[in-house]
Amino acid sequence: MSGGLDWPGLLRVGLKGLGLRPWDFWRLTPAELAVMLGEVAGAPPLTRGRLAELAARFPDVPRDGELKG
Repeated sequence: MSGGLDWPGLLRVGLKGLGLRPWDFWRLTPAELAVMLGEVAGAPPLTRGRLAELAARFPDVPRDGELKG
């Protein structure tokens, strides 16, 4: 099998590993299945440290004619 998703393998994990019923498995989106299988979906939450890092990297600088505040 080249490219694409391994549907037989995913179905096997969904039914046997997660205990899903076939109709519940087929109603899931790939993202929902990934979350159920323990995959991390999306970016981690923004921490204070990361916010400070971003603020230092991209400081608020007023544009011409704008007041800062």
